[in-house]
Amino acid sequence: MPLDAQGDLVGPGDPVRQAEQVIANLREQLDAVGSDPAHVVTTDVYVVSADPAVLSAVWAVVEASGLSAGPHASTLIGVACLGYTGQLVEITATAVVPDQGLSFGS
Repeated sequence: MPLDAQGDLVGPGDPVRQAEQVIANLREQLDAVGSDPAHVVTTDVYVVSADPAVLSAVWAVVEASGLSAGPHASTLIGVACLGYTGQLVEITATAVVPDQGLSFGS
């Protein structure tokens, strides 16, 4: 979601700025579980637009973030609306959490 730490929408009317915020939030979430963009295996990028130029601009942000690197499946989807008023971008991601050297049992 393109929300800041206070829960406020970032970049009203600006899908590129919202994509940057979504990726920043995603990086925080990945870090919290011991993963990173290099371990993301799938993404779905939703953009409120039917304009190929807007979709391409958002995709450029995704590519620059490293989310689309490596063996990866990604879908870029233009949609009519998203959950929050003013929300223009949403990214869902599935990532692998690298083995932290944990052992279980005796």
